[in-house]
Amino acid sequence: MPMDIGEIIPADDSVRLLDAVFERMDYTKLYAAYSRNGRIGTSPKNLFKVIVYGGMNSVYTSRKIEQACRRDVNFMYLLGREPAPDHATIARFRSKRLTGVIDDLFNQLIELLAESGELSLESVFIDGTKLEANANRYSFVWKKSTQKNQAKMQEKMKSELPKLAGEFGVRFHAGEKISARDLKKLRKRLKREQAEQGVTFVHGKGQRKPPLQRAVERVEEYLRRQKQYDDYNHSFGERNSFSKTDRDATFMRMKEDHMKNGQLKPGYNVTAAVDSEYIVGAMISPERSDSRTFIPMLEKLEWLGYTKPVADAGFESEENYSYCEENGQMAFIKPSNHDKAKSRKYRTDIGKRENMAYDAQSDSYICYAGRRIQAANEKKTKSKAGYPIVTTVYSCSECAGCPHKGKCIKGGSKVPLEDRSKNLHVSKKFQRQREEMEARIGSEEGALLRMNRSIQVEGAFGVLKQDMGFRRFLMRGGIKVQTELLLLCMAYNVNKLHSKIQSGRCGTYLHIPKAA
Repeated sequence: MPMDIGEIIPADDSVRLLDAVFERMDYTKLYAAYSRNGRIGTSPKNLFKVIVYGGMNSVYTSRKIEQACRRDVNFMYLLGREPAPDHATIARFRSKRLTGVIDDLFNQLIELLAESGELSLESVFIDGTKLEANANRYSFVWKKSTQKNQAKMQEKMKSELPKLAGEFGVRFHAGEKISARDLKKLRKRLKREQAEQGVTFVHGKGQRKPPLQRAVERVEEYLRRQKQYDDYNHSFGERNSFSKTDRDATFMRMKEDHMKNGQLKPGYNVTAAVDSEYIVGAMISPERSDSRTFIPMLEKLEWLGYTKPVADAGFESEENYSYCEENGQMAFIKPSNHDKAKSRKYRTDIGKRENMAYDAQSDSYICYAGRRIQAANEKKTKSKAGYPIVTTVYSCSECAGCPHKGKCIKGGSKVPLEDRSKNLHVSKKFQRQREEMEARIGSEEGALLRMNRSIQVEGAFGVLKQDMGFRRFLMRGGIKVQTELLLLCMAYNVNKLHSKIQSGRCGTYLHIPKAA
């Protein structure tokens, strides 16, 4: 072995690129995460390089990274002349030291890519995927079930506890909801009654418990369950489920279905933003749908100044369209009915609003039978995120005796078909935005960006899951999982930069289709 271990590493090896790029970064915040007291065994900068390089080579667990540091020449090169860290040091560094500084380190890497001309800083491609959490698949807690059981217990307590308190002359008032605080007060009064009467509580087999002890234990059981329900409701937030072993994970439907029965598994919705094949933003979310992750992602990318966000149909909503309009961004979001609208079944459906003629002067639609569907009233609602939506309700007063009623009015209802009339719910703002979007994605630029979206961001997910073998998070908790995700994205970006250098594609932003 030579004294300089770098002599046996090829000049074009990816480990040299990683070392060169990461040497240009500022690690002030990382070193500030350490205490001034004591000695640092392994340099935080070298340890950070080792973990990212492990991700580049599909080595993720702390024990395998430790093994690689003892056996692999490339890992030894990154450590310099420092001894190999043990797995506990690696795990502690990843879960504690990096959590507060990983965003800064990731942004520094993106800034270096931008300064070198590797990013277009104009169009960004956004998409989402689901990754399984490091949680027991059968540790689910459901919101509806919790609320149902809590309501049953509340009714039982309201009928039982006032009688129980009355038996011992203890004051107790049952309000609309009996809280854990009320139960603690009742328990305290019962124990005070025990002290005054001199009742001795007994434990163990063959002992007969006095009535006062049974009453105290009953109240304590209710208190335990009420505390558990309060804890569960706090963990739910806006979600319908969570896992007991990772409370930030939500049960979602995954493409990898080990039971082949559509079983829900604990996981995270991962949203990534890609520019010029590099991941410039990544975040996790407990949301099962993609539409509510669009605005938070654009807010994370605000410092890069993107003007053309490109996304798939899952991100379409009036709220997302309006956000882009207000911020001067030209979005390219595929409408959710884009593909369906091309089918013959959709175009010949007489009940669809899109297939009806619109009279702007009278603000009404003309149905297949030539009858008018007039604007009746406006309905104001709010989205889950609080965005105000104004919907115009159109109603037809001439539906009686129409021979086309069976084909025009659809949907289940307890009201007989002959007594129903045709109603349309239309958000005029959303309708105008969707029409503009259809024209935009149908243009030459829109077609090119849509093609690149499927290549770049979906290709990135394919590399992360298949090529790099990352299908399940190792750490638990939203903050730690976000740290793990950004480490993975940094490893992906260095691999991508190395690939572009080797193939001579540096400075290319979009894939241009070849002419036939």
